Amino acid sequence: SFQVTGRVTYNGESVDEFYVQRTAAYVSQTDDHIAELTVRETLDLAARWQGAGQDFAGYMKYAMERENGKSLDTSPEIDAFMKASSIRGQKHSISTDYVLKILGLDTCADALVGDYMVRGISGGQKKRVTTGEMIVGPRKTFFMDEISTGLDSSTTYWTVKCLGNFVHMRQGIVLMALLQPPPETFELFDDIILLSEGYVVYEGPRTEVLPFFESLGFQLPPRKGVADFLQEVTSRKDQAQYWADDSKPYVYISVPEIAQAFKDSAIGRFVSSAISVQFDKAKGHPEALSRTKYAAPRWELLKTCFQREILLMKRHQFLYVFRTCQVAVVGFVTCTIFTRLRLHPESEIEGNLYLSCLFFGLVHMIFNGISELPLLMFRLPVFYKQRDNMFHPAWAWSLASFLLRVPYSIIESVIWSAVVYYSVGFAPEIWRFFRYVLLLFSVHQMALGMFRTLASVARDMVVATTFASVCLLIIISSGGFIIPKAMVKPWWAWAFWVSPLTYAQRAISVNEFGADRWMKSSTTGNGTVGDNVLKNHSLPTDDRWYWLGVGVLLTYALFLNVVVTLALAFLHPLKKHQATHTGDDSSDEIDKNG
Repeated sequence: SFQVTGRVTYNGESVDEFYVQRTAAYVSQTDDHIAELTVRETLDLAARWQGAGQDFAGYMKYAMERENGKSLDTSPEIDAFMKASSIRGQKHSISTDYVLKILGLDTCADALVGDYMVRGISGGQKKRVTTGEMIVGPRKTFFMDEISTGLDSSTTYWTVKCLGNFVHMRQGIVLMALLQPPPETFELFDDIILLSEGYVVYEGPRTEVLPFFESLGFQLPPRKGVADFLQEVTSRKDQAQYWADDSKPYVYISVPEIAQAFKDSAIGRFVSSAISVQFDKAKGHPEALSRTKYAAPRWELLKTCFQREILLMKRHQFLYVFRTCQVAVVGFVTCTIFTRLRLHPESEIEGNLYLSCLFFGLVHMIFNGISELPLLMFRLPVFYKQRDNMFHPAWAWSLASFLLRVPYSIIESVIWSAVVYYSVGFAPEIWRFFRYVLLLFSVHQMALGMFRTLASVARDMVVATTFASVCLLIIISSGGFIIPKAMVKPWWAWAFWVSPLTYAQRAISVNEFGADRWMKSSTTGNGTVGDNVLKNHSLPTDDRWYWLGVGVLLTYALFLNVVVTLALAFLHPLKKHQATHTGDDSSDEIDKNG
């Protein structure tokens, strides 16, 4: 297990005095993006979540106070940029255009990011988008892990060069982990940190690393890359070939000895003295550390999430149009099977057919929502990245998605009802038609919430689809149609009352069989035809069950969306690399002056 003791301070302040995630950023080696968004849209959204305009407004206020107090002259170009950046409510942030330019993404700004299913930008460009998503905000300290994974040497070079542009133009800090970078890429770095066997072998300017090893008796051979030399010079197997001191025989110099030699060198002593000085809080910039959890107000975060959902629904319009057409086609097929020319509300046998059609409509609405599962599953990696970097809270993401599914559920319910209701010949009263629509809407909302819950809790496609199949089996089999309540075993009664389909089946049944046309006396027994149909299937006859059913379904929908929000807020990705640590823990206090 990984254990750390001691205390880490940032500008003299501990981690509980500010939000580290909004002050510095970790850039993973994996590129997690929404494929259907363009490069500009991806960076624009990131800029708005990170409060680009608001943070620049704070910087402007601080800069103007300094100018007025010290009579400083400001470059007209910088002054214009800062003022333009502080304007809120723009369609595109000027910070986005600036980042696109310094990262070399302006040529592909309007291209889709893409993935293995959607054609988009190249791997190197996608890597720069991953970085740009972080640097478009106010952060200036970045930690990057193996960003060359999957990239060729040329692409790696241009990616690192663009990051160098950012560092020099915005006075930022980038700590990048690279394994054996190409020589041309290595030359782009200002400083390097060489690690070996848990020791800091060298930390300082890139230009001084070779003189340090030459002082130990090692020399870089011709046509040998510096990065490869540094990788091998600490190895017991390869160290001897770089020995160049003819005045004494070669003796293996261990990694701890090299690390100690660095500490005793002029550069090592300078580094030690620099980090040993306690940082003076009075000299720190007031905006250097983020004091609020999120950069923008709650309403702005929700509005940005809402606008992204609208944009994604437009990009997924084929899916939604296809699902809507599917509802219409299945509804038409249902009409041909249960046509009103064949059905007559005169006997219990005909009533059973009507009941079957009602049940089929409910089941179809439930299955119609299953496509929400993969839609959410594919976006989870992006959500986790943005959540961990405090772009937006989980509730803003889930609430925006929930609100935009409401009109979609209305459309699906209205189309099914318009095609099926009067074609099959359900109760002709118009108010019963609208109650039918409301019930289907409630079922659809419940189904969307259920599949979104499975995706957010399972966090794995195989696990989620497996549980979805089990849930559908339990809900449908215990819903009161396939097995009436009178035949349900006592030990299975809990599933009957937990199943939302139970309440939907009861509500839709009393809405239909409570109509006046079903109040005819039965020719096969006592009571009316409608009451007999309901009693034969252990269904209630009280009309209050309709509103109880709608209330339970809407409560299920609300509850499931709350579960989605909680799962997104507190659960983490299933596949997560765990750090391991061996050796003694350091208890020294470290002060990082940034």
